[in-house]
Amino acid sequence: MRYQISGRQIDIGEALQTHVRGELSAALEKYACRPTDAQVVFAREGHGFVCEVTVHLSTGLTAQSKGDAAEIYAAFDSARERMEKQLRRYKRRLKDHHRERLQPVEFAGGASYILAASETDEDSEPESLQPIIIAEMPTRIPRLTVGEAVMQMELAGAPLLVFRNEKDSGLNVVYRREDGNIGWIDPAASG
Repeated sequence: MRYQISGRQIDIGEALQTHVRGELSAALEKYACRPTDAQVVFAREGHGFVCEVTVHLSTGLTAQSKGDAAEIYAAFDSARERMEKQLRRYKRRLKDHHRERLQPVEFAGGASYILAASETDEDSEPESLQPIIIAEMPTRIPRLTVGEAVMQMELAGAPLLVFRNEKDSGLNVVYRREDGNIGWIDPAASG
């Protein structure tokens, strides 16, 4: 498994990198089915540290977690514990997902845009109805079943996931509703 351990505007020592590799390897061996690579990013936030962990699994799914604490080792341990909890929760489904799927998850290309927030107050009208694009990034759209999409959304800790439905290849969206349930938008089923 490949590790990419880095810090945002902080230096990461060899002792911390060794600790991350050992602890993360032990956690992933226990719960994940053949992870391919892991990215661990540390950053200073206020008086403490934040650690973000992203693990790519051989099935094409991705798990993410984030931890924060006053000390850098504690921030990593918090993120690792959250990752373990997610993977433990989905362990059976991840193994079943890998067994049922003969090919890894397919991804289609797409573009993701970040639009500038409007700086006008509520009473004034905007000068133009065209939003200002401040960033454009490539994104990958997975081809999944609805159940796999919900699991991927939960593993990534994302509020929503856009995916191609394996049933009809149409674009679908799953999202977390305010009431805690999961919503599913399937335009093909509308009529």
